[in-house]
Amino acid sequence: MSGTIKKVTDVAFKASKNIDWDGMAKLLVSDEARKEFASLRRAFDEVNSALQTKFSQEPEPVDWEYYRKGIGSRIVDVYKEAYDSIEIPKYVDTVTPQYKPKFDSLLVELKEAEEKSLKESERLEKEIAEVQELKKKLSTMTADEYFEKHPELKKKFDDEIRNDYWGY
Repeated sequence: MSGTIKKVTDVAFKASKNIDWDGMAKLLVSDEARKEFASLRRAFDEVNSALQTKFSQEPEPVDWEYYRKGIGSRIVDVYKEAYDSIEIPKYVDTVTPQYKPKFDSLLVELKEAEEKSLKESERLEKEIAEVQELKKKLSTMTADEYFEKHPELKKKFDDEIRNDYWGY
């Protein structure tokens, strides 16, 4: 087996150890998503297992002497010569250099979107807390207390009263 395939399987095996399956599973909210995630994990494990067992082992060397005794040395020599002349080409990755910059730029966009999302989430959580606090206090709150928190509304109402605009 070529050393390249062994390297690929080793990299795949190491990469699978770095996947936080439990962490990702905690993020799922629906039962359907959990089922799909379990299916993905099972498929990943099956492929990874196949890579580890089938392609990570070196092939056993051919016992040419055994075949010479049973078949004859001429034909075995022809096969041995053909076998030795086989050259397995090394894999040259031409795809990764094309897509690596695109992937890296997507990662940058992802980080920016994540930061933006976290900021927006934080802002919304604060707003929710304010609304819940307002909801609790609404029944006992005076107009002055409300206008203290919302001075722009106080200014608007004062302007309407000053200009004799009563909404009709």
